Amino acid sequence: MDLNSVPLPSGAFTIGKKFGFEAGHRLPGLAPEHKCSRQHGHSYEVEVILTAPHLEEPGFVTDFGALAPFKKFLDTELDHRNLHEILPFEPTSERLAQFLAGWFIQNLLEKVPGRLVAVLVRETGSSWARFDVEGQ
Repeated sequence: MDLNSVPLPSGAFTIGKKFGFEAGHRLPGLAPEHKCSRQHGHSYEVEVILTAPHLEEPGFVTDFGALAPFKKFLDTELDHRNLHEILPFEPTSERLAQFLAGWFIQNLLEKVPGRLVAVLVRETGSSWARFDVEGQ
């Protein structure tokens, strides 16, 4: 088979990069009998999803290495912290995903190619929240 004969369809390219951090929190807005109103912790997994209509050389949406400042932010500001003590909102996964999208837009979007599509925050292996960015 001649591999040069394979057609390359038009479309968009999408990538994702996962990061992790450990943190505790509680949700004081819940009823006292709700288990999440008490202090507990998670091994958070955060995924950023970017898209682009064309690739940057040598064939990237964004070089994964260019996302290192996001990992540094997670490590220095959120890792091994009580999120309800440092964030200006109740730290649900939904609000955390929105906050992290905002941080990414404010601090990285103009420095990396591609458009931020979404940020996904996973608390457990079966529970996650995703914030989809509009208007980027």
